[in-house]
Amino acid sequence: MRLSFVAWTAFLTSRTFVDAFVTPNVNVNSRVVASSPGSRDPNRNQVLRSLATKSEDEEKVAGKVLEGGKVIDFESTRGPSRAEDALRLAKEEIASGNVKEAHLSDKILGINDDVIAEVGHDLGLFATNDEIQKCAANLRSKAAQGFFERRPSSVADTYDEINSSTSIAPEQKESVTKILRQAFVESGEVTSAFAKTFYLGTQLMPENQREAIWAIYVWCRRTDEIVDAPRDNDDEMLSDLGVWETRLENLWKYGEVEDVFDLCLLDVLIKYPSLPITPFVDMVRGMLMDVPDLGTETYDTFDDLHLYCYRVAGTVGLMCLPVFGCAQGYDEIIAKEPALSLGVAFQLTNILRDVGEDATTRGRVYLPMEDMERFGVTKEQLFEQRVDENYTNLMKFQIERARMYYERARRGVFMLSEESRLPVQSALDAYGKILDKIDDNGYDTLTTRAYVDKWEKLSIIPFSWYRTQDISRKIPLPGDKQIPSLEEPAP
Repeated sequence: MRLSFVAWTAFLTSRTFVDAFVTPNVNVNSRVVASSPGSRDPNRNQVLRSLATKSEDEEKVAGKVLEGGKVIDFESTRGPSRAEDALRLAKEEIASGNVKEAHLSDKILGINDDVIAEVGHDLGLFATNDEIQKCAANLRSKAAQGFFERRPSSVADTYDEINSSTSIAPEQKESVTKILRQAFVESGEVTSAFAKTFYLGTQLMPENQREAIWAIYVWCRRTDEIVDAPRDNDDEMLSDLGVWETRLENLWKYGEVEDVFDLCLLDVLIKYPSLPITPFVDMVRGMLMDVPDLGTETYDTFDDLHLYCYRVAGTVGLMCLPVFGCAQGYDEIIAKEPALSLGVAFQLTNILRDVGEDATTRGRVYLPMEDMERFGVTKEQLFEQRVDENYTNLMKFQIERARMYYERARRGVFMLSEESRLPVQSALDAYGKILDKIDDNGYDTLTTRAYVDKWEKLSIIPFSWYRTQDISRKIPLPGDKQIPSLEEPAP
């Protein structure tokens, strides 16, 4: 089971964002009382209270508190794990020039045969390296002075010198513009092929935002493909991933690119200069948590699972936040916690929806072991796909936890710029609907997959639109509660 990038900005579906990690920061979250998307049970809080086993002085629900309380921000925390140590060593080999090139794909890294087959044609091969580097030089010339560091005698430095020494001829400008435009077209095709719900959400955005989100999605997709591609051993994967992360660092630091899809990400970085590299790096760490023999086989506590959810989905919220933009009076610092919460909500929804599939086809269990033990559910039961009262109660418990994160995320919608609210709210509502479907299926996620079809998703949009209007905060839709008070705007 891989990340919900669909969820993220469905948002968001792929799965899965230094060497040094710090102790988790603890933030205090204001009381949340609004109903979550897809919530239809007025007595659900009573159900939760009956399920909770810890005292009120401790955390009520497996390391989190439903009605407000602390939210652990796992950004750049924990580790290093075995996989992270192995990746660090691979990057050291690359830096020393000892990396073996033999196993690297002769195609664009992360765009393998499966991706090409899904889209239906070759990708990223419409421009020569010379054309790509000229386009990159043109993009770098648009960045603020000093935004990128210079690396003397590098390819980027050479092309920048040529670009700055003579004015760009009209036909050359037309050529580089055409290359970038086609790169975004193919990014949209990849997004549409692998994340249809996500792609539908992007159609509600202005062009610049839509293309930026496609570029981010393609980077996540490629990272996923690099980790999952069949290879003889993990060393080859780590070497490819080391090359990939080094490329990312060089793009952020020097504005260097290797292919046309890098051009898209470079364009996004220049247009949205507050875009941080941290969530991209953390997503790689999340991908590694799924690698057999290197990653995490089970999650003992919800805090352990929360780290995974942050890395493979919460990171996407942080990637997208600069693109979405904030409403006047708010900033990305204030909007960060709701963005993280939405990513975690989406990933928890994926996990609950795919319990049976993950167990039977991948041999993976993502549900926290402490919760399974509390409700009397065993791993063998998941592998045998046996649904009983214990499993039903466990699912009810996990669904309410996911809804808590949706509730926290709802507070952030009005913190976003007006043009970004509808796509995010639509994604929030559509993905939250999956929890209702699990309810409708009798909480059987072992043999039945909860599914929201295209027409249901489209039918949600008018209601999502109303929820983005100021009047909805005073006159909520039937079944909705008033959105909790937002934090005070930033001065």
